[in-house]
Amino acid sequence: MVAVKHDDLSMAFDFVSSAPLDQDAYVSLDTGKVYWTSDFNDAFDEEIPEDLETSDRYLAIPHKNELGLGRSLALQFVAQELPECYDEVEGFFRRQGAYARFKYLLEGKGIIELWYSFEADAVDRALRQWCGENGLEILES
Repeated sequence: MVAVKHDDLSMAFDFVSSAPLDQDAYVSLDTGKVYWTSDFNDAFDEEIPEDLETSDRYLAIPHKNELGLGRSLALQFVAQELPECYDEVEGFFRRQGAYARFKYLLEGKGIIELWYSFEADAVDRALRQWCGENGLEILES
């Protein structure tokens, strides 16, 4: 079992999840090293292995939506903390700018920090489960 640093995994997950398609990250199943790629690879100083996207020795780090950490997590939070606003928030996610409206609502209700904590806990649990399912050990930094 190869180990990957928690901070490296977390930063790579955020990187992949911050853009819809043009940013990826991979963890080496041999070394635990994380490699970052994007359409702007010139921004990265390190060498990217040529077989990064084709070899079975690299595992693509998932986007938050692949782990159920997008819309469904926001709706789960609202169902738990603001059930009276569930229909309204569900409507947010039918249009562009849903997260901005969602966060504006949470700020108005004074629970934005509660959301950030809820989201961070869910991300941590999901990444740990993903690592376990893929034979990766997490090294706490």
